Amino acid sequence: MKKPTARPTTLFITCASLLLACSQTDKTNTPQTSTTASPATSPSASASPGGSAAGSSNNIYIGIGVAQTSNVALLGQEQVAGAKIAEKYFNDKGGVDGTPIKLVFQDTGGDEQGAINAFNTLINQDRVVGIVGPSLSQQAFSADPIADRAKVPVLGPSNTAKGIPQIGDYVARVSAPVAVVAPNAVKAALKQNPNIKKVAVFFAQNDAFSKSETETFQTTVKDMGLELATVQKFLTTDTDFQSQATNAINVKPDLIIISGLAADGGNLIKQLRELGYKGVMIGGNGLNTSNIFPVCKALCDGVLIAQAYSPEYSNLINKDFRDAYRAQFKKEPPQFSAQAFTGVQVFVESLKAINSQSKVSQQPLPQLRTNLNQQLLLGKYDTPLGQISFTAEGEINQKDFYVATIKMEADGTNGKFEFLK
Repeated sequence: MKKPTARPTTLFITCASLLLACSQTDKTNTPQTSTTASPATSPSASASPGGSAAGSSNNIYIGIGVAQTSNVALLGQEQVAGAKIAEKYFNDKGGVDGTPIKLVFQDTGGDEQGAINAFNTLINQDRVVGIVGPSLSQQAFSADPIADRAKVPVLGPSNTAKGIPQIGDYVARVSAPVAVVAPNAVKAALKQNPNIKKVAVFFAQNDAFSKSETETFQTTVKDMGLELATVQKFLTTDTDFQSQATNAINVKPDLIIISGLAADGGNLIKQLRELGYKGVMIGGNGLNTSNIFPVCKALCDGVLIAQAYSPEYSNLINKDFRDAYRAQFKKEPPQFSAQAFTGVQVFVESLKAINSQSKVSQQPLPQLRTNLNQQLLLGKYDTPLGQISFTAEGEINQKDFYVATIKMEADGTNGKFEFLK
């Protein structure tokens, strides 16, 4: 089925307007590609950021294009962690019928040009079979069309804005759309405080995901019969929110909802609390990371966040993933790590299905990329996120969702997401 193109021009924001640094991978660490390489012998590519070249001819290369630098790195670093755990996990189980996978990392930074550069490198120089990335929906609207034109399958690990799967035939996502997840947080807030009547909403106006998410939140607020008292805008690069926070507090809201990223969202939470707001707060998916704890510290306590992953989900692969993550990082795995792990898993299991019919090592790279894209849409996967599959358009089918509240420890620095029953 041909996907309709959905690339609204209003979602393209320049690097200058974002005021974010365009980050590019160090080209001195990017090896040359053999033009005669087969899929399994493709790139002598950097196996990790800044790492040495991996010259082995017995690997299948999968691209990881996420934000390792910029203000988005708080999310991207969790995705790198999840992907690396997946690489070891599936290679320990034999890779693709004995052929190891090799992850090739390219840093997208926090803007569109960084994602474009990373995708071009992964596709044309690293010659990967598919890409897990980018970190932001904002970046996906610019970078995914490049992969689609090159017929390279993309799995969005955290791209939840409206319209992502519609970008093209080769674009899918393992991140549930915000329209499905976000309303759960509002329902949880009302359960926590049935007297909520008046709501203030904040969103990052220069981020496609935050703009999409706030539309869902605002619609949910109205559908539930609540009063949308004020809508305050900010930029993901802002650090001072005194004006917007004061404006919101002046309308005396019972609930505040924030759609932004970890750094700006964490600072906004902190400043709202410092200015005296004591009501219920909801953080959007961009704040769904323990990396906000060092930002708002003790003032993070009590913030509600809807999630598409729970460390307590009961299946074998989530137990293995959770154990590996806790052993390495001494804390519970976050959603962004679980989604990146799942992206790698979908590629590996799809490659194994292809290999059972026709050896992937014998397929020309363009053909393998096409076969991989077709196969991944057909499969059903038992993942850390639970049972998932895809629609013909590339949208994820996922059944299980959660809401957690942030519980900070007495030291005001460490904390955890406590899942509500």
